[in-house]
Amino acid sequence: MERYEILKEIGSGNFGVAKLARDKWTRELFAVKFIERGQKIDEHVQREIMNHRSLKHPNIVRFKEVHLPIHM
Repeated sequence: MERYEILKEIGSGNFGVAKLARDKWTRELFAVKFIERGQKIDEHVQREIMNHRSLKHPNIVRFKEVHLPIHM
């Protein structure tokens, strides 16, 4: 997430928190969804990612990318 600057929280739901972020390279604003991981949640998130990737419409939020934290 070094590329993005988190500006503020903009909402929350059953699976996570949405935050407003700015791309440090392009200055473009994005909504970023932070989701706690777990087996049941991962199944729902995987389905959501697949659905969002296929959406192409000017009035619908576009899916950009996924970042997974590395746990040591």
